[in-house]
Amino acid sequence: MSITDLYEIYLQHPAVQTDTRKLEKGQLYFALKGPNFNGNVFAEKALEVGAAYAIIDEEEYKVNDRCILVDNVLETLQDLANHHRKQFDIPFVAITGSNGKTTTKELINSVLSKQYNTIATRGNLNNHIGIPLTLLDIPQGTEIAIIEMGANHQKEIASYCTIAEPTHAVITNCGKAHIEGFGGVEGVRKGKGELYDFIRQSKGMIFRNADLNYLKEMSAGINEQYTYGSANADVIGKPLMDDVFLKVAILNRDNETVINTNLVGDYNFPNVMTAVAIGMHFNVPIEKIRSAIEAYNPDNSRSQWSVIGSNKVILDAYNANPTSMRAAIINFANADLENKTLWLGGMKEMGDAEREEHQELIDLISKYNWHDVILVGNEFKGIDLHYKWFETSKQAAEYVAANKPENTAILIKGSRSTKMELLQEAIAQ
Repeated sequence: MSITDLYEIYLQHPAVQTDTRKLEKGQLYFALKGPNFNGNVFAEKALEVGAAYAIIDEEEYKVNDRCILVDNVLETLQDLANHHRKQFDIPFVAITGSNGKTTTKELINSVLSKQYNTIATRGNLNNHIGIPLTLLDIPQGTEIAIIEMGANHQKEIASYCTIAEPTHAVITNCGKAHIEGFGGVEGVRKGKGELYDFIRQSKGMIFRNADLNYLKEMSAGINEQYTYGSANADVIGKPLMDDVFLKVAILNRDNETVINTNLVGDYNFPNVMTAVAIGMHFNVPIEKIRSAIEAYNPDNSRSQWSVIGSNKVILDAYNANPTSMRAAIINFANADLENKTLWLGGMKEMGDAEREEHQELIDLISKYNWHDVILVGNEFKGIDLHYKWFETSKQAAEYVAANKPENTAILIKGSRSTKMELLQEAIAQ
């Protein structure tokens, strides 16, 4: 079956599902495969629970005519998503970077949705499956699409660009993240820079942080650039810290607009500035931009602020790499808070640099005076710590439950797989 024929079926049933446990009646089921599963096996079940059609790539599972046999289900999903994307002549804003992608995407969506019908990547569905699913979720009448792109190796962003065909692009930053896959910071810049490569070739437009000189170098040859930063940019702003929460002053045409955010730390300043710049480029009034950003509350363990008993807690445990760790720790160390405590989980995907990066992290935190420090994960094993260490977050949470802090300010940060949120839960028990 050709993609155009399949697209006609999709138009009759414009909802796609890859998990039979979440399947709703009338949806199209795509039988994806993975290292430990084969979606073809569940095709018959998908039809039984109400799927309109099941798209499969193994003939033995074709139980009736409602099973559509293709050469490769994943490639078909991606081709169908690209075909759907081509039906829209609207801005497609792609976002990638080492840190801040999801927060920036949410802020941009909050701002643009004040004036336009927008759709944005749900959660962090930013990979080879999530991007096609996001594209296929775009309804008629959408005016701007915002697509998040994550990557941990070369050529990944390039492949996503062929599917989403972005017209506008943002690289938040290029830091020490996914070092194992990218092979160092230069490899990160090359991999993330694939987004600029696509925009350069397609003559699109980028929104660039003028405070990061390497982005200027990476963007050479791109004619359409709209810049933001603390100086020498189209949109200029400055961070204003109020205890823990970030305030941003936007200096625009001799007027100053102060935005009071619910974001913790001045490391969120570039994220806010990106949303402001994109809003201004698309002619969203500054007051709407301000109200949208002030209404945004982070979730999903991203710089979440909470008060638990007598303790003040910053939960920033969705992701961690050397760049984001350093920024969060320095910001916390400088915050006007009493009895500051660190609960840090190990950083993943560091490859051969794992020990060196974790040693540098210990060297950094040793420069400050802390009320208490807990480290979690085998990444810290063997390093001369002088701090409390636990192999797992479960063990650390048991310790916290038995020795609950009082009147402390706590930063909880670590890679998602370390499950550092368990320590926060232990305080509230």
